[in-house]
Amino acid sequence: MTWRLEIALQTPAHSALGDLLSYASAEPLAAGTLVRVPLGRREVLGVVWSADAAAPDPQAEAVALRDIAGALDALPPLGAAWRDLVSFAARYYQRSLGEVALAALPPQLRDLSAVQLARRLKRRDTAPAPPTDTTQPAPTPTAEQARALERLAAEPGPFLLFGSTGSGKTEVYLRAVASLLERAPQAQALVMVPEINLTPQLEARFAERFGAGAVVSLHSGMTNPQRLASWLAAHMGTARIVLGTRMAVFASMPRLALIVVDEEHDPSYKQQEGARYSARDLAVWRGRREGAKVLLGSATPSLESWQQSRPPSADDAGGRYTRLEMPSRIRDRNGDSEATLPAVRLVDMNLQPPRTVLSAALLDAIGQRIARGEQSMVFLNRRGYAPVLACGDCGWKSECPHCSAYRVFHKIDRSLRCHHCGFAERVPRACPSCGNLDIAPIGRGTERLEEHLAELFEPVRRPDGSPVRIARIDADSTRKQGALEQQLAAVHAGEVDILVGTQMIAKGHDFRRITLVAALNPDGALFSSDFRAPERLFSLLMQAAGRAGRDAAYLAAQGSTAQMWIQTHHPQHPLFAALRQHDYPAFAAQELDERRAAGMPPFAFQALLRADARTQEAAQAFLQAAAESAASLEAAAQVSCYPAVPLAIQRVANVERAQMLIESGSRAALQKFLAGSLPMLHALRQQPVGKGVIRWLVDVDPQAI
Repeated sequence: MTWRLEIALQTPAHSALGDLLSYASAEPLAAGTLVRVPLGRREVLGVVWSADAAAPDPQAEAVALRDIAGALDALPPLGAAWRDLVSFAARYYQRSLGEVALAALPPQLRDLSAVQLARRLKRRDTAPAPPTDTTQPAPTPTAEQARALERLAAEPGPFLLFGSTGSGKTEVYLRAVASLLERAPQAQALVMVPEINLTPQLEARFAERFGAGAVVSLHSGMTNPQRLASWLAAHMGTARIVLGTRMAVFASMPRLALIVVDEEHDPSYKQQEGARYSARDLAVWRGRREGAKVLLGSATPSLESWQQSRPPSADDAGGRYTRLEMPSRIRDRNGDSEATLPAVRLVDMNLQPPRTVLSAALLDAIGQRIARGEQSMVFLNRRGYAPVLACGDCGWKSECPHCSAYRVFHKIDRSLRCHHCGFAERVPRACPSCGNLDIAPIGRGTERLEEHLAELFEPVRRPDGSPVRIARIDADSTRKQGALEQQLAAVHAGEVDILVGTQMIAKGHDFRRITLVAALNPDGALFSSDFRAPERLFSLLMQAAGRAGRDAAYLAAQGSTAQMWIQTHHPQHPLFAALRQHDYPAFAAQELDERRAAGMPPFAFQALLRADARTQEAAQAFLQAAAESAASLEAAAQVSCYPAVPLAIQRVANVERAQMLIESGSRAALQKFLAGSLPMLHALRQQPVGKGVIRWLVDVDPQAI
């Protein structure tokens, strides 16, 4: 007897192969079973999907179905809740089912045979790791932390924990997980962070509290064997706590009872390749589907979450989230809450001499910190030595031959490197256009800033007479395995006087000896065409300010104060007025009023239809044809399609990119319109207007316009 199986495979949405492919099996297999099947000339991994997969098909012998190659039945099937999550993500973000499902599995699992997987599982200890006693006693919770935990235990949520930087949000996460594991010994918790560089510090805190055996990490910075081991521990239930980045939202956790999304506002939670899902939004959906409590935490929540957590009023039922507030900083890790937020000082760069990099007042303030043995952090969100290398004679600039962007000058290895396509070359000895030997860098990145600070503070000595120590943390300095951990350890150990870096150091880190933070050149986002740019800038600056003065007991002992310096050409901008008061609610109220008046998210819903083609004309023509075809859809009356335009960086790796904004006041209408458009897009690819189009994609709820 033959059984017909509907199997999800990794087939991109633009391939038009469909969500599920049919195969034959000599034995019935449960939904969620992993199988290896032939696809063309390859053998690939798939997931048995249909709930009727085990039902015999009397017509199977008459249908020319290919047989499955084998089942990985040593592994328990993926549960119905996991499959529901993948189905929802694929449907909402307009991707194929298999594309989302297989991308959610560890890469190494796709290459293992049934025999190889069985061997790995046999070596594993399947007993859940119990929490261990803490190596240090847990601090007494502050009154604000205690109130938040009480409401978290008593109410259903989802919750938005609006806590000031340094208010002890991590301690709330730790205690929430501890309470869960005490109530339900077999339960699992998922804790998410926006970036890989935040995982070592948080993992150490959780391992200290619960024992290393109870915690596993899951992120793309791990090796494939490490990712597979962590995924198996979560799927088999041996990992009590899974700590990861956005990909962890798809971790198979059969006993999931709590989801924590730290720094929930961070745009890194939105995937920018493949299936462009929002891990934060999927975490909320998953919690509701699986009955798990969801806790979103941030000092600067996204405006979407802030609006969803608005309290009810006479004419408004309020949002769907429960807002928990912790406005006070804790003095130290023992829970004493007498600390204050750093004072924000604005430096008007219009009053500084031309070509000033760091004002004299800021340099003096950093020098005072060095003399007291304190640390300073200088934040510049641009890596490399200089953004452009240029010739003053003929005007040549270091443009990338494959992209509509300049290659960045990296002095440390004497290279010009494109940060979009990766193309790199050695710095030319002379101008390639006119032969002028005097080609010079324009602008400043973290590498050049580090060099400049070293020159300025070369004659300065620390209290013990040793020279000033400067360190840089960015994507270039942390490429090697373990480099980030080593550099962060040096900062925590007090071996660094001035820390220079990009946004990698501006959020999430608990630097206990940094008392001054300086932000250079933040003005670009004030007048960006992207309506979300001010929100991101405010969050980034407020998060950066939060790195200063986190140990108030140390400040009191030193007789020092925490400060945030911002060098700007627009000190009168309303954003800085709110920042000086650390008044996120005031900033959010102003931004939401503007967005409500303009009909922008969260008061409207958006999607981008993008096309990549050999020419810009072909890309825009395809998008325009798609808009004209979709105008006949029933939901089109509730949807606005704006004209197709090039992306800000319109050419990357010799591929031209264009996009069309689709907007509606109804999420349901937008989803119906997008779903109805997919068959038309597939059909257009086969018509003359689709010639030259390499790929198309839909980005629902985009984070960058």
